[in-house]
This record gives sequence, structure tokens and C-alpha cells, in this order.
Amino acid sequence: MAGKFEIYKDKAGEFRFRLKAGNGETVLSSEGYKSKSSASNGVESVQKNCSDGSCFVKNTTSSGKFRFNMRAKNNQVIGTSQNYDSEASRDNGIESIARAASGAQVVDLTS
Repeated sequence: MAGKFEIYKDKAGEFRFRLKAGNGETVLSSEGYKSKSSASNGVESVQKNCSDGSCFVKNTTSSGKFRFNMRAKNNQVIGTSQNYDSEASRDNGIESIARAASGAQVVDLTS
């Protein structure tokens, strides 16, 4: 089920995007960008690379939670997941990126 990308401006004035799954849950949050066009390029990178398992780096937090980063082909971090209680939940989160990003609409919340 397709999700949606939301492009927004954070409190520090940087542009960010988040990918929400069809159920409305945020599955990926971007780093901050200085321009809206850079955030849009990040969205395009997620859409282009979301089916490539090598773009996902699995991590464990110091508190024992599980998360992942999605990286572009140039190894730059595109986005970070939420924290998950289990490895299986994290792995399901990775799989949900492709379902959510494929055909997702982009909503600009900066206007």
C-alpha cells in the first residue's frame, strides 16, 4: 500500500521529509537539508533505491533497540527509522519502505 512523503521545515529552519506508510505511521525520517530542492532530491533517492537491500544499514542503539539507516549509492544517509523493540520488527520496517515509497504522493507542508 502506497504511503506519502511529507516535506516540512523543522524548528531550526531546515527542510526535512518523512515517509509515512499507508497506515499513517512514519517509517523513515530524513536528515536536515538547507533547501527544499535538496529534500525533494532525498525523496527521489528513496523512491529510486527503496528496493535495494544494500542501501539499508541495520543498527542497534545503546539501549538495545533496533533501527536502520537508508543510504544513497554515494553512502550518504538519506533517512533513519524509528526505534524498534525487535530485529524482526526492524526488518519488517525495512520491507515496508518499498511498499510505502512506491507510488507515494509527495505533500509539501512548507507552504
